[in-house]
Amino acid sequence: MADPLLSVQDLTKRFGPEAAPVVHEVSFDVENGEIFGILGPSGCGKTTTLRCIAGFERVTAGTVSLRGKTLSGPGVHVSPEERKVGIVFQNYALFPHLTVLENVAFGLDGVSAAESEARARETLEMVGLEGFEDRQPQHLSGGQQQRVALARTLAPEPDLILLDEPFSNLDALLRQETRQEVRELLKSKGMSAVLVTHNQEEALSFADRLAVMRGGQIDQIGPPENVYYQPRTLFVAQFLGRTNLLLSQATGTEADTPLGRVALNREAEGTVLVSMRPEHLALEAPETSNGTMATVVGRAFKGHDITYRVCCHGNEYLVHTDNRQLYEPGDAVAVRSLEPAVVLESRSTPAEVPSGATPEPDSARSSS
Repeated sequence: MADPLLSVQDLTKRFGPEAAPVVHEVSFDVENGEIFGILGPSGCGKTTTLRCIAGFERVTAGTVSLRGKTLSGPGVHVSPEERKVGIVFQNYALFPHLTVLENVAFGLDGVSAAESEARARETLEMVGLEGFEDRQPQHLSGGQQQRVALARTLAPEPDLILLDEPFSNLDALLRQETRQEVRELLKSKGMSAVLVTHNQEEALSFADRLAVMRGGQIDQIGPPENVYYQPRTLFVAQFLGRTNLLLSQATGTEADTPLGRVALNREAEGTVLVSMRPEHLALEAPETSNGTMATVVGRAFKGHDITYRVCCHGNEYLVHTDNRQLYEPGDAVAVRSLEPAVVLESRSTPAEVPSGATPEPDSARSSS
C-alpha cells in the first residue's frame, strides 16, 4: 500500500508548560485524493489541529509529515509558506482593495507577472468565475467570495488543502450548493483536503472519511456511513444526530431492551447501553405486529418524513417514518426494530444515562 499523503502521529499541543493539552495524542492519515473531515463541537481542538498541520502553531509533541517529509516534530518546524499546504479560512481573508484576479494571483511568488496572471485566470475558470476578474470582493455574493478564496488556495498548486469551517458564513441553501460544487471540484482534480467543521450534515456529506473529536482527542475514525450507523461511544452516537439510548441486558448477539428483544451489532454480555437511530425503528398497527406496544404522544411532519414521539413503559422514543404513515397523538402502535442495535463502548448505569431518546444537539438543529 502506498504511503499516505499526510501523516499526523501523536500530535499534542499545549499553550503553556503547565496548561492542559488542547490537542492530545491525535493520530490520523490522509491518502492521496482523499477528503478527510474532522468534526466536533467548539473548543474540541479541531481548528488547533488544522493550524498545527498548516504550521501556524508549533506542536508540543508528535509529528506532522507530508509526502514522507517531517514538517513538525522534535526540533523540526517548517514554516507555513514552505509546506506546500493551502488553507481556506472561515472568513475567506480576501483583500478588499484588490480585484478578484489580484487576490488569486497574490500568493504566486517566484513566477513572472505574465505567468501569475495566466495561472490566476486559469484557476478562476476552474472554479467557475471567469468574467469576474475585475470585480472587487465586496461586489460578490458569499458563495462567489468563497470560490475566490478557494481559487487563491488552488493557484499555487499545493499538495494539501485545509478547509477551516469554509461554508459557515453562507445561508443554508447556498451552503449546500457551494459545498457540493467544491467537493466535485476537489474530486475531479484528485486533490487532497482536510475539512474542519462542527456541522454534522456538512461533515457527513463532504468527507470520504471522518474523525469525530472531543476534548482534544479523536473518538472514532471511519467512513461517514460507518461512523453514523455504527458509533463506538455515547458521544459519537449523540453528536451525529438523534438517537434512542436503551440500557439493555445482552446475551451474545441479542439483548432484552425496553423495546423488546433486539439483535445486536456485536456480541456482548450483561448490562450494556445501546443506540438505535430513529430511522431504524418502525411503527406498525398493533393488531398485525409482534412489536412492543406503545402510544403516540407527538409528531413532527417535515414533508418528506415524519418524526414520532412514542411512549413505552414510561419512556419516550423517537421514530422516523415516511410521510405515508399517519398516526395521531393517543394512537396505539407497535414499535419494531429494523436494524441491530449498536452496543456502545462506554458502559453506563441507570443513574448516568436514562433510557429513552436523546435530544437533538444544537449543532444538529442548526445544520438542518
